[in-house]
Amino acid sequence: MKFLQSTLVFVFTFFLLTNSSFAQSKSVMGFSKENAKKQLALESNFDTLLNPENLDDWMKYLTARPHHVGSPYDKKVVDFIAAKFKEWGYDVRIEKFNVLFPTPKLRLLEMTAPTKYTASLIEPAIEDDPSSTQIDEALPGYNAFSIDGDVTSELVFVNYGIPADYEELEKRGISVKGKIVIVKYAGSWRGIKPKLAAEKGAIGCIIYSDPKDDGYYQGDVYPIGPFKNEYGVQRGAVMDLPFAPGDPLTPGYGSTDDAKRLAIKDAPSLTKIPVLPISYHDALPLLKALGGAVAPANWRGALPITYHIGPGPAKVRLKLEFNWDLKPAYDVIATLKGSTLPDEWVIRGNHHDAWVHGANDPVSGLVAMMEEARAVSILAKQGHRPKRTLMYCAWGAEEPGLIGSTEWVETHAKELSEKVVAYINTDGTGAGFLGAGGSHTLEKFFDEITHVVDDPQKKVSVFDRRNAVNIANGRPSWSYYKLSALGSGSDYSPFFQHLGISSFNMGFGGESSGGEYHTMYDSYKLYKRFKDPTFQYGVTLAKVAGRTSLRLANAEILPFEFSHFSNIVSKYADEVTKLADQLRKDAENHNKLIKNGIYDLVSNPKDNFKKPLPKTTIPYFNFAPIENALKELKNNASKFSMASKEGIKNTANTNTLNKVLKNMESKLIRSHGLPRRSWYKHHIYAPGFYTGYGVKTLPGVREAIEQKNFKEVTEQIAILTEVLNGFNSSIIEAVDLMK
Repeated sequence: MKFLQSTLVFVFTFFLLTNSSFAQSKSVMGFSKENAKKQLALESNFDTLLNPENLDDWMKYLTARPHHVGSPYDKKVVDFIAAKFKEWGYDVRIEKFNVLFPTPKLRLLEMTAPTKYTASLIEPAIEDDPSSTQIDEALPGYNAFSIDGDVTSELVFVNYGIPADYEELEKRGISVKGKIVIVKYAGSWRGIKPKLAAEKGAIGCIIYSDPKDDGYYQGDVYPIGPFKNEYGVQRGAVMDLPFAPGDPLTPGYGSTDDAKRLAIKDAPSLTKIPVLPISYHDALPLLKALGGAVAPANWRGALPITYHIGPGPAKVRLKLEFNWDLKPAYDVIATLKGSTLPDEWVIRGNHHDAWVHGANDPVSGLVAMMEEARAVSILAKQGHRPKRTLMYCAWGAEEPGLIGSTEWVETHAKELSEKVVAYINTDGTGAGFLGAGGSHTLEKFFDEITHVVDDPQKKVSVFDRRNAVNIANGRPSWSYYKLSALGSGSDYSPFFQHLGISSFNMGFGGESSGGEYHTMYDSYKLYKRFKDPTFQYGVTLAKVAGRTSLRLANAEILPFEFSHFSNIVSKYADEVTKLADQLRKDAENHNKLIKNGIYDLVSNPKDNFKKPLPKTTIPYFNFAPIENALKELKNNASKFSMASKEGIKNTANTNTLNKVLKNMESKLIRSHGLPRRSWYKHHIYAPGFYTGYGVKTLPGVREAIEQKNFKEVTEQIAILTEVLNGFNSSIIEAVDLMK
């Protein structure tokens, strides 16, 4: 143990030394040496302007009342944010979209057999938290975009309700057809659970939070600790987000006043069955009443029961009715016009709406963005107006399905495609370690920023602290900050996956875990006690995001590079190739076991074993076109790196070069989009069809393999090759402009 500790100290010290020398370097991507010094001085000045007390004061106001979409306080929040931006000198406009936002009219969940139980469906007030008393103003626990319904049937426990769970049920001869399923939160995005249940024939879906995931199993519950108490209910939308975000009645176009709207019954992203979230207090009697087979070990939660699958004898009635109203979604757009390149935009965003008070989600990120914008405005008044236009956006109606940002992007798509350099997103934030995802063409650029911003507690760079997590947990240390691939779940999605605009999503966490997500208890009081009490990490987020915005806004040559992108896409392609090989081997082995009667021999007769069906044999695919395109990408990326080191020879080409670089991400989209979900147009990154928030890289090819659509695999290989070849051509164009 002592050896391990000494080794960690040595490695960590090595990283501190090497990264300290890096931080002292005057090199900044996109800037000449002279202008790099000016930019670093500007950023040092920026840091001195940030005041954590502002974040505290603003959060206190913004979370004072529930402010869901269409609520009275939602408009007060909007007006407050707009007034602040106006006070700081921004050109401010509020854009309103009328969007579908259903709210509960009737919620009933009762067990009718073998015993009677009526779910309470309430989150009681907590004496220590005054916000929790505002029950009359708050939306109760529900899932937005569930359909109305009144269904009664036996109950079946389906774990997290992901494809692997239904495969397990099939092995046991258990069907959910005509049944109501009860499913745990976590494991996948909530909207996948009723989607898949309906596909399997279920007529209703109940989602509960098991204490093993975010309740007492993880730590003390609120108000003693931050984790979910027995009454906490996670609200959330269950529209088919992997199909398309935004207003369900205006798919693919803005929900303006004159927009043609679908009939509610024709909206493709609504659920097919009624669905309701409940607390583990209300889930316990239902799960306790289940019989049938004992659930597999990895399905069992932390409730004081033996977990059974069913079906029955528990029988429940689920009745839901909603008000299907159009509600106003307000986007606050604050613009600081660029000094020399006003028609090139860098957009910074964070949503303002919440399911209830929303201190952590989204206000913690929102107040960090506001403080960043305030400091930028002071710099502008000091004579340091950014070269490119900076836009700060507070999005409405994010919680129901990224609606405010999506409608704005769809409404202004042409102008945004022409002008936006990059989009930088935040949502919630807390204490701990920097987490960031984004376009890998900007990974090297972002890595530089992570080395020059210090962690407020440890006084080392946020890179060093994040990398220490890898080292301490036995994972390979990073030589640079590795951006995660973007899936979905926040407001970058319409910019990134619909328009092909380079994007980031970032925040801090890891020391601020809890169970307050989308509950009544996501309050100012909880945040101040358990998340980021002095708002020091909110300020640090402002430093990271602020540098990202300012450097992109001021760069002489936009700081894109392609070696990191080449490496990561090659990794994705290798994963896809191995996926096909593994599925082929699995199918062959599975079918061999069936043929030899192995499953019959090991089955327990008590488990109602059902002989599994043979798996489809996976053919061999020709990945050579993708491999060839990737070889060319690696070669072209190297050429670009060499040209970048030498610098642009003819400065008259600078604007043209920047235009080519700005449009690189758009080369990765195609107008026809992905199969069966044309809204998603990016062919490198997309939310998974059955993962929701979780990303699927090379989604067209990967999901065709997973879904065993072999004709589509071949088609998607051709499309991906075309995409990569087009990207290659643009790199060469950029190289030629630098000669």
